[in-house]
Amino acid sequence: MQLNEATAVAEATAPAHDTPPTTAVATPQVWFDGRMVAIDSPQAPLTTHAMHYGSGVFEGIRSYATVDGGAAVFRLPEHMERMRKGAELLGIDFDVDAASEAVLKTLRANNHRDAYIRPLAWLGSGTIGLDVAPLTQHMMVATMATAVHLAGKAARLGVSGWRRNPATSLPPLKLCGGYINSVLAKREAKARGFDEALFVDGEGFVVECTGANVFMVKNGSITAASHPDALDGITRATLVELTSAHSRPVSLQELKDADEVFVVGTAAEVAPIASLDEREYGDNPLTRKFQALYGRIVRGGDSTYSRWLTAV
Repeated sequence: MQLNEATAVAEATAPAHDTPPTTAVATPQVWFDGRMVAIDSPQAPLTTHAMHYGSGVFEGIRSYATVDGGAAVFRLPEHMERMRKGAELLGIDFDVDAASEAVLKTLRANNHRDAYIRPLAWLGSGTIGLDVAPLTQHMMVATMATAVHLAGKAARLGVSGWRRNPATSLPPLKLCGGYINSVLAKREAKARGFDEALFVDGEGFVVECTGANVFMVKNGSITAASHPDALDGITRATLVELTSAHSRPVSLQELKDADEVFVVGTAAEVAPIASLDEREYGDNPLTRKFQALYGRIVRGGDSTYSRWLTAV
């Protein structure tokens, strides 16, 4: 990615305040095209290509305060590699090592331990057309000490009237424009009184939620719903390994007949589903077990999985 442009920047994010014992800096900092700047200082021109066409790629990453008193980013290399794939599709130069170091620098600058991390690479100025070759390229990293999604909380799930973007039209990566699909489904779900939306395909098979993958428990057996249109989730891969879940297509009816349903994602973590449409679930004991295990691992409480942690 090119790091010498200072004419475009990500949208401003409201100042965040970390939880004790961390003391957040007075003015949050962002990493922008190779330097740390105050989050509200740069400006983006109104002709920024990504603003008009969604021509950018992002990741959602988490860091956690660890049991040894430090902080660590969970599965940073995997997130950066997935971001590289999206950037490559848009013709954006992307250096995995430089982007990884930018994440760590931003966390340090903001004195964040428990934080949500948003790296974003996008196409800037040069043309308002669809040929991206002449466009400037930019990258930023912001960190926020705030929950941005389900964050492990029990959720009421509703089947969306929208279909997920088919992978034959839009690859299931974190491309900015593709997430309008999630915004529409989330708005519809909230308007109907649900917390989250579930995408189901035309044949009645589960795809994913707006920002999380789906698991179910039936008679003690754990299944991870798989679908070609769903994001290949990093948290999903984590839970498949931890639970020895079987990955296969799952129908909506199977999901409603399950003993427990939970969804997973970087922001969602491991979130139990309290209900799906009219179907109410019970106590969710296995989900609670997986929540606790995941919580120990991301905070460095289980050395078996220390390879997933990058020290800040």
